[in-house]
Amino acid sequence: MSAESYNPVLDLEETEETFDLLQVRGVGALLHWRHLRTVLQVPLLLLGLVTIFHGLFGPTLAPKNMATVFTWLHFRGLLVLVILGAGNFFCFACPFILVRNIARRFHQPRWNWPRMLRNKWLSVALFISVLFVYELFHLWSSPWWTAWLIISYFMAVLLVDGLFKHASFCKFVCPLGQFNFAASLLSPLEVKVRDQEICTECKTKDCIRGRRAPKSDLVVIQRGCELALFQPLKAGNMDCTFCLDCVHACPHDNVGILSRMPASELMSDPVRSGIGLFSRRKDLMALMIVFTFGALVNAFGMVSPIYVVERWLAGLMHVSSRAPVLAVIFAFFLLVEPFVLLGGAAWATRALGASSRPLVPTAVRYSYALAPLGFGMWLAHYGFHFFTGLLTFIPVTQSAIADLGSRLLGDPLWTWTGIPVRFVQPIELGFIGLGLAGSLLVTYRLAEDDCAERPLRAFIPWAVVCLLICAASVWLVYQPMEMRATLMMS
Repeated sequence: MSAESYNPVLDLEETEETFDLLQVRGVGALLHWRHLRTVLQVPLLLLGLVTIFHGLFGPTLAPKNMATVFTWLHFRGLLVLVILGAGNFFCFACPFILVRNIARRFHQPRWNWPRMLRNKWLSVALFISVLFVYELFHLWSSPWWTAWLIISYFMAVLLVDGLFKHASFCKFVCPLGQFNFAASLLSPLEVKVRDQEICTECKTKDCIRGRRAPKSDLVVIQRGCELALFQPLKAGNMDCTFCLDCVHACPHDNVGILSRMPASELMSDPVRSGIGLFSRRKDLMALMIVFTFGALVNAFGMVSPIYVVERWLAGLMHVSSRAPVLAVIFAFFLLVEPFVLLGGAAWATRALGASSRPLVPTAVRYSYALAPLGFGMWLAHYGFHFFTGLLTFIPVTQSAIADLGSRLLGDPLWTWTGIPVRFVQPIELGFIGLGLAGSLLVTYRLAEDDCAERPLRAFIPWAVVCLLICAASVWLVYQPMEMRATLMMS
C-alpha cells in the first residue's frame, strides 16, 4: 500500500470485531486509573534500588547476586514474553521515568531536543554499545558492573530529560526502549483510536496537546503524548511506550488498546505521525539490522565456537586485548554480513525486474521484514536463560535475606534452577520458526506491493536471506551454551 493511497479511516477495524483491552471489565477500569503507572513503577524502582545495592555490596558470584540473576535472567525473559503476549507494557511501568517525573517537580527542562538528533542514529549506536560492553566486561558474570549499568541509566535519564523537554530520552536515546519499539512491532495489541470520525470532529486535539484547565489554557492537567504521536494519524507501535497519556487526555474516551495482527504494520507504508514513512527512514533500517543481527552476535557470544574465533583473530591481529577482537566480530555481524545479505538481495530484486526503486530504498523497504525473525531469535535466546533459570530468584532472594541476619525465608535452595535444557530447546526452535514464518509472510506482502503480477521475483531473494539467518540461529541453538548467571544446570 503506498502512502498516497493510505486512508486511516479504511484502516480502522469495526469496533464490534476488534478486541479492546480497555473495555474488558475490571482490566479496563484498572488501566483507566491514572495512578496505575505510578503504582507499578514504585515497586520496580524499589526492586531496582535493591538490585543496585546487592550488585555493589552483595556476593561477587553472579548466580548468587540479585543484580545479575534478576537483570540477565528474569528481566530480559519477562520483557520479551510480555511484548509477545501483549505489548510494550514494560515501558509503561519504567521506573526510570518515575525518577524523571519526580525530578521535574523541582526542575523543568528548558530546551527542545536538537533537530539534527531527532532520529534513531544515537540510540542505535548506544544499542550496539550495550551489546559490546555486555560481552567485553562479561556483564552477566559481574554484579558490580551490572549495578553500575543500572546506575548509569538513571543518571542518563535525569541528565537528558532534565535538560530537554518531552520524552527525549525515550524517543531518541534509550537503547532498551528502541529494542522494545522494534519488538512491539510484533505485538498483538496497539494503542489506537476507536472511531476516526470522532477524531475528525474533535477541536481540542487533547491527545497530543494535553488536557487544559477550564479557566486557563496554559495549565495542563493531563499531558498528551510526549513522543509526538498524534493518535488520529498514528499507525503501529513504533515509538509508543504504552504510557496511556493519550487515553487519559482524550475527552471523548476514543482511544483504546486494540487487537491487531502481529507485524501487520510492517506490510504497509502509511505516513505515520511522529515517524513519517518507514521506507524513507534509513535510521529505522539500521535499528532493524541491529535488532536482527544483534540477536545473532549476542547468541554467538555465549557458545563455545566464539573462543576458537577469538583466539584465531587475536593471533591474526597480533593483539592480546579482547576489545579489538570483539570489535572485528561485531563489525562482521553488524556491518559486513548485513551489507552482503541485504545489498545482495536488493540487487537481485532489481536485477529480476521486481522493483523500480533504487538499490538503497529497496534495501530499506525490505529490511523491516527481518523484524519478526529477529524477535524470534531474541525470544529463543532470552527464553533459554529465563526458562533454564526460572526458579533461581528464590534461592538468591533467600540468600540476600540471610545475609541481613534473618532466616525468614529459610536456607537458600540452590538446587532450584529451572527447566532442563532438553525441554527448552524445542521452545527455542518454536520461537525461531514463528519468527521465520512471520518474516516470510511480511516479505511476500511487500513483494506483492512491489511486483503484483510476479511477486516471486521480489520474494525469493529476501526469502533466501531469511532462511540463511534462520539456519544460523538453529545452528546456534545446538551449540554448547554457557549457563550465564545460573549456578548449575538442571
